[in-house]
Amino acid sequence: MAYSLQTNIPSIFLSNKHIVDPTLAEMGKNLNEAMKMLEDNQRYLQRIMAARTEDVYMVSILQLVQNLMHGDEEEESSSQSYRLQNVGEQGHMALLGHSLAAYISVLERERLRKLTTRILSDTTLWLCRLFRYENGSAYYHEDDREGLLKVCRLAIHSCYEDYTVEGFNVLYNKLPVIYISSAARTGLGQTLCNQLGLPLSCMCRVPCNTMFGSQHQMDVALLDRLIKDDIESGKLPLLLVANAGTPGAGHTDKLGRLKELCEQYNMWLHVEGVNLATLALGYVSSSVLAATKCDSMTLTPGSWLGLPAVPAVTVYRHEDPSLSLAAGLTSSQPVEKLRALPLWLSLQYLGHDGIVERIKHASQLSQRLLENLKNMDFIKTSVQPAFNIWLGEQLAQLVPASGVDVVELEDEGTCVRFSPLMTSAVLGTEVQDVDQLMDCLKMKIPVLICTLQLREEFEQEVKRTVGLSYIEDLSWPGLGIVRYNTDGKKDEKEVEKINTELLKKLNELESDLSFSLGNYHYLQNGCYYQPSGQCPQVCYNMCQIGGGGCLSVVPNEAGS
Repeated sequence: MAYSLQTNIPSIFLSNKHIVDPTLAEMGKNLNEAMKMLEDNQRYLQRIMAARTEDVYMVSILQLVQNLMHGDEEEESSSQSYRLQNVGEQGHMALLGHSLAAYISVLERERLRKLTTRILSDTTLWLCRLFRYENGSAYYHEDDREGLLKVCRLAIHSCYEDYTVEGFNVLYNKLPVIYISSAARTGLGQTLCNQLGLPLSCMCRVPCNTMFGSQHQMDVALLDRLIKDDIESGKLPLLLVANAGTPGAGHTDKLGRLKELCEQYNMWLHVEGVNLATLALGYVSSSVLAATKCDSMTLTPGSWLGLPAVPAVTVYRHEDPSLSLAAGLTSSQPVEKLRALPLWLSLQYLGHDGIVERIKHASQLSQRLLENLKNMDFIKTSVQPAFNIWLGEQLAQLVPASGVDVVELEDEGTCVRFSPLMTSAVLGTEVQDVDQLMDCLKMKIPVLICTLQLREEFEQEVKRTVGLSYIEDLSWPGLGIVRYNTDGKKDEKEVEKINTELLKKLNELESDLSFSLGNYHYLQNGCYYQPSGQCPQVCYNMCQIGGGGCLSVVPNEAGS
């Protein structure tokens, strides 16, 4: 590649003695101290207050912010605390950018115009080169859907010549149609229609493959038929939203074929998705590389590079600047161009090699987990959603730096997701975290398998035992739920007392079993169970001891 980014932030930000502007010097110093106050601990804050009494008001405000951020830290989950500890120096550059933007905005108008133009042009050039998008323009926005919204407006302006003058009247006889994948982000289509003022009939959800190819890729042949049907109905195919990494499963649509289809019907092609980050790497898969030929795509460098509070970026190609202005993709206001400043600073701080290394590291983490999973055939087995939810929650709790979470997919159901391109830079995920994740999987999966194998045995044994009833609850990730039937004459307090005594005696039994009390209507607590072939003994002991209410039986590690 014949381009480069500066490998370090300019020296004026590294040492106050090089800064001529006293306000900038003070800003850099204040930011440095503020971040130490907020990130380190109470002792540093007290030391600063004692040494610099003239700054007591500033410190008092930061004290309040720190208390709001960390006041309930003991009650927070470990994953939340971990996120707060990984801002990093490149993150400080992004935060400094917001402070600088406020300061720069009060400059004399002509000087402000020159500075913002330079910042915007530099950042746009770097991003377009970095992600292989030649001759592109860029729109910087806070909401990652806003870029697509503006692009839709640009497509409307381009396809309806009188739209600027007559507005929605020109759409009445030939309604535009926007096509999105059924694997797209939840609510994306409705959001676009609401913001554009279009009826929901202008949104067409395109199903994914059912016969051939990935079940998370858009069905291109079916899309072709849908477009033809809309044309025959007097509608105008306007724009197609494709995925380079679906939100749930991370699959990439057949972008090359979709681009050909869009050219055939004179449609705008927009691409979004986490896999666009890999365009910065030396080797890029052909399926993702095809995104560089699209009309626009949305990049989210903040999550990819671990940069807080930087904007998303929609890069696009269009020859008419007046239409881009009408669509809101460009602005004549210099202050709006300052949105790019945090990203401008962060890109320079990281440098080209630093940016590529972060994305490469995330890709390697994903590959490492994939290689390890190939040797675990039982991972492919679909089980009840409650078990996958339990597994995902356990993995997230035990290895918070992995960034795993639970997602719901249309065909597969509940799944555990690992998406390092979206989380590793923020959480600081390393190879050892992936290895630890695999160790936890190897520990938890056998528990689930044993539980599933014994679940039917437990149910049958309960049903054969007089005085017990089996309660089916598919949302409960365990062996099962059993209730001892009372005579119905005891009041609630008496039943509760019996249940408490029953629980105490069951836990005193010499076995590998551990119990806790459940509730008939809502099982707030479970009891633990290590599968050991003792289902009949459990039922016998319950009837011998007697009681009422419910006992829920789940894998032993569920409470760990």
